[in-house]
Amino acid sequence: MPLPSQAAAVLRGGTMGADVAAIFIAGGWRAAVVEPSRARWPALRDRVAAACRQIGAAPDPARLAVLGSLAEAPWSDLSLVIECVPESLALKQSVFAELERLARPDTPLASNSSSFPISEIGRGLATRPRMLGLHFFMPAHLVPCVEVVRGKATDPAVCDAVAITMRGLGKVPVQVRKDVPGFLANRLQHALMREAFALIEQGLASPEDVDNAVRFGFGFRYLAAGPILQKDLSGLDVHAAAATTIYHTLANDKAPPACLRDRVAQGKLGVKTGEGFYKWDPERAASAQAHYERALTDALVILKRDRS
Repeated sequence: MPLPSQAAAVLRGGTMGADVAAIFIAGGWRAAVVEPSRARWPALRDRVAAACRQIGAAPDPARLAVLGSLAEAPWSDLSLVIECVPESLALKQSVFAELERLARPDTPLASNSSSFPISEIGRGLATRPRMLGLHFFMPAHLVPCVEVVRGKATDPAVCDAVAITMRGLGKVPVQVRKDVPGFLANRLQHALMREAFALIEQGLASPEDVDNAVRFGFGFRYLAAGPILQKDLSGLDVHAAAATTIYHTLANDKAPPACLRDRVAQGKLGVKTGEGFYKWDPERAASAQAHYERALTDALVILKRDRS
């Protein structure tokens, strides 16, 4: 069964929090966003409205409440709470300790953390059976997938109810049955990135050619079929034969390679600093971001057709 009411709280109104709130508003829910910095409120409201429009929903300001503190949230009405505070374990633990005190006993408490296990966030809390990971991918309103992560003490029925609710909001929930670092999608992504950085480090290919090999090669097929289905379609015997030749040569580094570590040490962090593996001026960065979101929006048309 889905969650019973249609009101959610999102804790913090940064880019992720605003996009998550838009998902609920577009689905007909009410969303209360707790953002202590009042200076951010106008940009937060604008971001929520823009995200709604991107996914084809009319912004409804009446469904969005922006609050300055947890104490102001309509706790008796909420059926789901999603924490989107900065990635600090101590901060998240303090937030959930307060949620344990404020929220109704039957309200699921979810963390959008991409790095901290929900079991670690909830350590020592009596409310752990209703705590779960709910990991969205940026931009949250455009990327369909959301990970529903079960902690060691999480009641599976809570995960089931949240997953059904997410599906009703147009998302594609995947249940992660063990609370391991990176959950599911990030583990797959980091396996790819480890090999990609290793190939650049070895001088086998440029960053541009690595990107093109993924986008216009095997990655292109993933819009139509995930890796397991794609191999079923092409033949497991073919993959097994290739794996015998390739697997033992793949990168197995225990730490990020120098080509990544050195850029971080030099402050070359990508768009945010003007250079990473590519060079970025404001115009190029804005153009790339617009193209990225436009391509995701176009891809959604295909994926929505597949789900209908």
